[in-house]
Amino acid sequence: MKQCKSLRDSGKLIKKFDVAYFAASCDSVEKNTRFAKSLNADYPILSDPDKSVATAMGVLHPNGKFSARYTVYIGKDGVIRHIQKKVNVSRHAEEIASKLKELGVPAK
Repeated sequence: MKQCKSLRDSGKLIKKFDVAYFAASCDSVEKNTRFAKSLNADYPILSDPDKSVATAMGVLHPNGKFSARYTVYIGKDGVIRHIQKKVNVSRHAEEIASKLKELGVPAK
């Protein structure tokens, strides 16, 4: 929850860059919709209930029940530029903005 709140509260830092961003979860569409509404999230939360995307991206937790708390940076060409495996949930928007700058992602 803290990570999602960070993205909501400090998302303006990410929105300065020419990117699309979202969260993803192995929960159902219904559960993610309720969760997003409860947080007043201003970004999409995608659902992967069959865990096929989490598996393909290598982020499914070893117990197989949920995806790991990773951030995957994908270029417009579809190539993965970076996978952040250590996330500070309270300051994640700031971490993302810093990484986007480091990766040379253009500002809007």
